[in-house]
This record gives sequence, structure tokens and C-alpha cells, in this order.
Amino acid sequence: MNPSRLTILAEMGLSPVWVRRDAPPVAPGSGKTAKTGLPASAVAAPEDHPAVAPAPAEMPGSARPSGIAGMGWEELRQAILACRACGLCARRRQAVPGVGDENAAWLFIGEGPGAEEDARGEPFVGQAGRLLDAMLAAIGLKRGEDVYIANAVKCRPPGNRTPENAEMAACLPYLERQIALLRPRLIVLLGRAAVNAVLGEERSLASMRGRTLAYHCGDREIPVLATYHPAYLLRNLPDKAKAWEDLCRARALMRGPGQR
Repeated sequence: MNPSRLTILAEMGLSPVWVRRDAPPVAPGSGKTAKTGLPASAVAAPEDHPAVAPAPAEMPGSARPSGIAGMGWEELRQAILACRACGLCARRRQAVPGVGDENAAWLFIGEGPGAEEDARGEPFVGQAGRLLDAMLAAIGLKRGEDVYIANAVKCRPPGNRTPENAEMAACLPYLERQIALLRPRLIVLLGRAAVNAVLGEERSLASMRGRTLAYHCGDREIPVLATYHPAYLLRNLPDKAKAWEDLCRARALMRGPGQR
């Protein structure tokens, strides 16, 4: 077998060639195995290259959004857990799809999982999660009851950094499907990255606060409010008062005509 043929086999995914442990030895002086006729250098010993389980198959890029758009809740959850559409999958312990009432009127969207969320598989479970629970309680809400919580990206960014645009774009079909299945009455965006992911807005959060924005879901227009991420509030305590104003505004919107 000449090098050009080895190259062709490699491109077809058929190289290196594996042989059984009991395969005949290399023929003396030939430089080839007695049974396969291949150069000994082309035959990999199984113990030197342990088999690796293949990664879950990804849908082709062009088919991925439309495929996700037809998923139900459980199929969507499994797709998120198996996703390898961006580099964030390399360091995660597990993906974090979301948590809460799948018929909720309220949808809260953060930026991405942190270390504790990555370990437990649920969004907002660390110190920022405890603050979010307190924020919900302040306006008469409780995690899991008429509330669904998700993130713009489903895997933890290294060092808890802000998700990059390409990472949010890779996760956007999942988030869009969650919104379509949920059909919430109100979306509350927690932090600038969440605003960027959902609305495509890259302006400052200060310029987005205090306004009723809109997310278009099919033939529906869902009102959207933007406020600070709980992790930001832990570092900037004076802005808790502004976040409280945003929550009161959200509560007033939900108590308007036709809202529940």
C-alpha cells in the first residue's frame, strides 16, 4: 500500500487499521503484517489507542434550527444535554437546559450557567440564585410555580465570563423553541447578554431599562423587560433599588387587562 492510498483511507475514516490481539505477527523482513499485508507502521495496537465513544451526532448546520423548532419539551431537553454546537461543550460538566413550570406566564432569562449550575444542572442555584429567589418572592412569585428560568447559553463559559456572540447564536434555536413552547405572558431579561441574545440589542442595559420591549413569537408579541443580573447586583448593591423598580413594573404589567 503506497502513501497515497493510506491518505485516501484516512480521508474516508478507515485509518488507522485495527487488528485483533491474536492477529498473526509481522512477517520477518517484510515490514508488513502476515494477514493484512499492511505496513506495520500503519497498524495501531488497540491498547495504545483506547476506543473513544463517539460524540452525539449533530444535525447539519442548515437543518439544525428547523429540526429544533419541531421538538417537544423532553426532546428539546435531551438535545441540549447532548449539544456540541460550540466550544463551550468542551469544558462543561453538563448542559443546563432550564427549570420551572412549563406552562408558566413568567419567563426569566439569564446569561449562562456558573460553576454551581454546571455542577447541578439547574440555572441560578448559587448565591445569585438565592438572590433571584428573593426577588421573585418580593413580587409574590416562587421558583417552579408559574415561573420558568433559562439562560441565553446552556453551558458554562470558562471562568464565568460573558457569553460570546457566536456562543449565544449557537444556543439561540434552543431558547427560541423554549419560548415558543412556553408562550409566556412576560419575559424578564437578566443582564445585557440576555438582552443581546433575545432581542439582538447591543446597547447598554441602562438604555434598555424602564421600557416595555417586545419579542415576536409567531403571530404573538410578548412584552419584554430588562433588568440587572442578580450576580451584578451582588457586586453593586446600590442598584438593587433600580432592580426593585423593574420588578414592580413587571408585576404591574402582569396585572393589566387580560394578564394573569
